[in-house]
Amino acid sequence: MAFSLSAEQRAIREAVRDFGENEMRPVAREHDEEGKYPLSIRKKAAELDFVAPHIPIEYGGAGMDLLERVIVTEELWRADPGIGSAVGSAGFGSQMLIEYGDEWMKEEWLPKIANGEIASCSCISEPAHGSNVAGIETTAEKDGNEWVLNGNKMWITNGTIAEVAVVMAKTSPDEGHRGITAFLVPTDQDGWKPEKISNKLGIRASDLAEIVIDDVRIPEENVIGEVDKGFYQLMDFFASGRTGVASQAVGAAQGALDCALDYASEREQFDQKISEFQGIQHKLADMATQVEAARSLTYRAASKVQQGKDDEAVRLASMAKLFASENAVDVADESIQVHGGAGYVSDHPAERFYRDARITKIYEGTSEIQKNIIADRLF
Repeated sequence: MAFSLSAEQRAIREAVRDFGENEMRPVAREHDEEGKYPLSIRKKAAELDFVAPHIPIEYGGAGMDLLERVIVTEELWRADPGIGSAVGSAGFGSQMLIEYGDEWMKEEWLPKIANGEIASCSCISEPAHGSNVAGIETTAEKDGNEWVLNGNKMWITNGTIAEVAVVMAKTSPDEGHRGITAFLVPTDQDGWKPEKISNKLGIRASDLAEIVIDDVRIPEENVIGEVDKGFYQLMDFFASGRTGVASQAVGAAQGALDCALDYASEREQFDQKISEFQGIQHKLADMATQVEAARSLTYRAASKVQQGKDDEAVRLASMAKLFASENAVDVADESIQVHGGAGYVSDHPAERFYRDARITKIYEGTSEIQKNIIADRLF
């Protein structure tokens, strides 16, 4: 299947690329080394509709379709995955509000997310439950006209900086996946206790936290969608989420390839640029081919998922996530090899792309989970 981007889509790509070159790359190393969250960059990105571009126009967003959002994510990660992650994740959980939230939820929170004023987070994973969403142990018990939440969430992007969270909790603990409900939780509630996770391998500019939820009380109207239907609601977004991670991986791989091309064009050995050696040329050719193949599969997945979430869409999303993430790590590894010893230190961004790319094989379902999903849909 061939893809030819429209003039509008090409304009989106150029706009994000310019933003990445001018606003992100010059400070990428600083934010990585200091683990500093790029708040000012997020706010600048919001002015250009690069923060939560999926939010509908009526709530202050850009209303982009999935393919357009994939392009935005790819270019943000091409510039720098750490800052790109921080910008691109600022609206985590907001899709649940868009699809299942009451109107007051949308009106109160979506405009603030879209304009960069606040960030949101999605609280699903727990210390003992990552891929097994149905096994979560956080509970919500009804007490009069309130729900009381207790539990522990882990690996939560934006955990210490988000002002609102979408929390998945068990409302019928004995019912497995049939007993999960989504809740809207402002993070200024008593009992909400985030702790920053700072010892990360990569994407260090992006905020990550563990959150202890200790008798957090919220009104009954803060249920998102229906009680005990949260798991099914969540499943609606996995295909688009995995396609989004595939686009992150494509961006990281392209960024690593860019580094290798730049270095090979400058570095001299034996009285010539190393880009003139056939061995280096072959490496670069393989890397470029891997990036383009991953990009094509990701764009195809995005186009299919936005048409509808049938088995083919789910399969293609998992294929794109699997292929793009595995190849991103390989391309980033080869980029370091092209740099030689210079690629092993932080003087060049190659090592950062290598560290940053690695996460794409883990979150939104590990590579092993993606293989299970693909295999289940081959027969």
